[in-house]
Amino acid sequence: MTKQELFENIKRKKSFLCVGLDTDIKKIPEHLLKEEDPIFAFNKAIIDATADLCIAYKPNLAFYESMGVKGWIAFEKTVNYIKENYPDQFIIADAKRGDIGNTSAMYARTFFEELNIDSVTVAPYMGEDSVTPFLTYEGKWVILLALTSNKGSHDFQLTEDANGERLFEKVLRKSQEWAGDEQMMYVVGATQGRAFEDIRKIVPEHFLLVPGVGAQGGSLEEVCKYGMNKTCGLIVNSSRGIIYVDKTENFAAASRKAAQEVQAQMEEQLKAIL
Repeated sequence: MTKQELFENIKRKKSFLCVGLDTDIKKIPEHLLKEEDPIFAFNKAIIDATADLCIAYKPNLAFYESMGVKGWIAFEKTVNYIKENYPDQFIIADAKRGDIGNTSAMYARTFFEELNIDSVTVAPYMGEDSVTPFLTYEGKWVILLALTSNKGSHDFQLTEDANGERLFEKVLRKSQEWAGDEQMMYVVGATQGRAFEDIRKIVPEHFLLVPGVGAQGGSLEEVCKYGMNKTCGLIVNSSRGIIYVDKTENFAAASRKAAQEVQAQMEEQLKAIL
């Protein structure tokens, strides 16, 4: 999916919502445990209930890998279901991979060749040769961790060098030597507030994947005020705030309602650029 195609989806749906499929078998409605594949059954219901309200889905690999082979099967079935039934959706493998070159090449092969997923999150700590193997695939995206939403982000990402440049700013500047805004996005946590202003000075045209709205306390209004650009430039993720709002047999309808509320807020924010 190209950057323009992504923007067209945003305009058509009046939404830049990404639904995070952080599917934990210990949290899904109990009646689904009778299903042959409870994780996939849950995901399918959530996807069917929200697909017209969002532009992306982000399965987090940890939740699937925790179940071994069964989890991987559920993950693959989920990806294939989205591609077959909702081909306009942007699929993000939230895997946070990144290793020495030949290992990263194998990770890239997994997500871009074997699974044919649109994008994968990548950790930049090991530098250029750990990231560039993911960038050899035409039409695929790297979503590089820049400034995350967790408390521990302050441990390293905000540290300054002798010139006052913070580590996340160095990541943003250096990584632009590897790819442009048609192939690279950045993870920026919604809880970082006005730091979006500083980020936009360095990467004004790139898309940002923004977790942390909802359960983690990030403000959608603040994210849009400081982070939105002329092509929206935002993919805002909500996981727990949508998929776990109800544990009864009506969970999908409740998730749809939660997604509708977020989408309505996004439609209002998009009026400034559409």
